[in-house]
Amino acid sequence: MKDITWDAYQLFLAVARHGGLSAAAEATGLSAATLGRRMVELEHALGRELFLRSQTGYRLTSDGSQLLEHLLELEVGSKRVEEWRRGKAGQSLVRISLGTWIAWLLCQNMAVIRTPRDEFRIDLHVAEQRARLSHRESDIGIRAFEPEEPNLAAIPAGEVAYAAYKARNREWMGPEPWVAVDDENAVSAYLRWPRQHAPERIVATVNRPRSLRDLVRAGAGVGVLPCFVGDLDPTLERVGEEIPELRHRQWIVMNSDDRHRSDIRAVADRLARLLKSHRDILAGRRPSTSG
Repeated sequence: MKDITWDAYQLFLAVARHGGLSAAAEATGLSAATLGRRMVELEHALGRELFLRSQTGYRLTSDGSQLLEHLLELEVGSKRVEEWRRGKAGQSLVRISLGTWIAWLLCQNMAVIRTPRDEFRIDLHVAEQRARLSHRESDIGIRAFEPEEPNLAAIPAGEVAYAAYKARNREWMGPEPWVAVDDENAVSAYLRWPRQHAPERIVATVNRPRSLRDLVRAGAGVGVLPCFVGDLDPTLERVGEEIPELRHRQWIVMNSDDRHRSDIRAVADRLARLLKSHRDILAGRRPSTSG
């Protein structure tokens, strides 16, 4: 059997993580057709079916899930070897997995997460999918639910509320149009909400939540956003009250074996303080109070 290159496995990881070809194509820079062909070639080379293919995306088979677990372990080791090769082994790396809007908040406050005195670096992995920490793919994850995995530790970090927003003073003749994230990328409850409650009124879709806010600000339609995003934007206003079924608790999650590592602990504690200082605006209570 012809040897399988690490490149083929990396493409598999991209498709598995994104759950489909379109998002993986954007992440890898290859076309969806090329990725689809490469996955078929990998399956033939392994002699195993890795994906269940449907119009809604690529779902892993049992063999695909096993391969993913093996490759995640190899990927962590590969990254550590690469850092060592580049001479960065003396400066540790803290990898944080988080969703689009918490990443937006963290980037605005990076100065309190990492100071000039710190000897570690920060790597942010921004995605709506669940942060995977069991095999140390990330060091810290921010999740919308308490982890069930036995080897993970969690710090509660308050609640997040959601509401519908429109451009301030924007009015329409007749029913308000809506904007939404497309089906393939609507992986969070708030992203699915417009399709479940106003599908016939959606006039525009995007594949990234950050662009959803841009459409709302431009007056293209009404969109669902976290309250801490919409309420902090003076160009937006709420349409109605909070959507109560979307409210959820939030958790800072770490691997139990690594949580006492000094750099990871420092970043987790600072994240907890940051989210606590924004607890009112995160929970939809305006204005925000700090402390």
